[in-house]
Amino acid sequence: MKRFFKIKTLALLLLSGAAFAAGVYFTLPVNRVNMRSGLVMLGDLNSDNKWDGRDGELLAGLIADPFSASPETAYKADVNHDGLLDEEDISFLKALYTGGDPYKVREEFTRAGKPFPYPREFFRYVPESEYVQRPVLALRHKAEEGSPLKFLPQVRARAAAGYEGRLRHEIYSEGIRFSLAYAKRKTGLSPKEAAYSKGKIDRCAALWAAGKEYELLLELMGLTEDAETLTMAGQPVFVGKVLYFREHLKDLLESADYARYLAGKIPAEDILRRMQVYAKEDLAIEVDLVNLPPARNFLDLNNYVQRARWQYYKSSATRRDFRKFLLFAQYDRRYLRAAAKTNRKLEDLPLENHNLPMVLLFREALAIKGGNKLAAVGMIDEAVRIPFAWVKSIPREKLPTSVALENFLLPGNKEDGSDKSRHWNVFGGLSLYKSPEESMRLALAREVDDFRKEGRSARSMREFIRDTMADINGIYYVISMDPGLLKRN
Repeated sequence: MKRFFKIKTLALLLLSGAAFAAGVYFTLPVNRVNMRSGLVMLGDLNSDNKWDGRDGELLAGLIADPFSASPETAYKADVNHDGLLDEEDISFLKALYTGGDPYKVREEFTRAGKPFPYPREFFRYVPESEYVQRPVLALRHKAEEGSPLKFLPQVRARAAAGYEGRLRHEIYSEGIRFSLAYAKRKTGLSPKEAAYSKGKIDRCAALWAAGKEYELLLELMGLTEDAETLTMAGQPVFVGKVLYFREHLKDLLESADYARYLAGKIPAEDILRRMQVYAKEDLAIEVDLVNLPPARNFLDLNNYVQRARWQYYKSSATRRDFRKFLLFAQYDRRYLRAAAKTNRKLEDLPLENHNLPMVLLFREALAIKGGNKLAAVGMIDEAVRIPFAWVKSIPREKLPTSVALENFLLPGNKEDGSDKSRHWNVFGGLSLYKSPEESMRLALAREVDDFRKEGRSARSMREFIRDTMADINGIYYVISMDPGLLKRN
């Protein structure tokens, strides 16, 4: 009897405990959304939780060189929340820095019949999952006076609302960004670099004159990236020469001989031999593409050692790294502009839509990985590598975290998918593990082997040439991008 009483008492206690726990769970407040946010005080450029003359000094520096500050600092200056750094922002901020109290400043503006934000509008909660966008420069900047881009005043005068007007705001902002970077570097450019820059500057002027404004924006972005990130100082001579080879391959795709090959009038061997001639003339590489053996030697132990290092750097990317990388790819204005330009299927033979987005991705990966090129290449490789068809058939929740991230915004046309991105990154990366020349030799061996395996068809020939161009772009930019320059921009 006593035992029964004890069991009954224990059961009642357990039921009471369960009822109490249920009551607590269903009645007390619960954190149902695990969102981490930071409170941002707009206009507080030095983060001391007040508005004063010291912020005014920083604002003057931001106006003088808008792209020297971090995106987070520039974001704080966009107090009217329109995505632009414009005259209204400056007017509000100067009044705020002089008065210090947003309530009083607003009262003064209201008495004068002028708009001014409510004090609460100067504060924003920014979740960790939100990408902080740098505002577009919409102020007349003194750099336009000495800029080699003589059309910038016209762009500024025609910037307005709407799609076209917004495009011009971005063109002006990008033009000033390039002009500031170019002014810092122009005296130290080699004759070749100076001539290359002049050719692209002339192309920008021609695009503006022709009314091709989207193309102009992308060309300016390419110029800016060159000015802010690239240097040929200390680079092997071979690296600069790979671009000559790339241009010859572009010309080959548009040549009369290639058209005759497509029409079945000359054999594939003639096209391969033409590529051999270019490789010898441009790169001093003598290679027999008709009979070239496959790239990988499975008896060479060093191949496995280098592969282990590659895998190590791939694995070094953390969830936080990937989150930052994906936020950039999904929200960054410049990247989205670059990745948005595509053509109809098979119309982008020279890969014109592909290189700039990859340059922007590599720059961001470098920033995330602290300037370590090996780690940056490893992170991109993990993000864009191609899942096999059987992998895609497995439910996502069952997959390991190392499988390629399908929500990554890949550059280039849809028919290229992650393919050309991986070529760019892999052979750029091999330049770090081996040398640019050895990477180029491996690229040619790999691509010609794929050409043979895919039936030596016209399609596989086209992709052989295009893949080789993607390889070249990766070799050039991975080697030429200087992490030291990135720290100064």
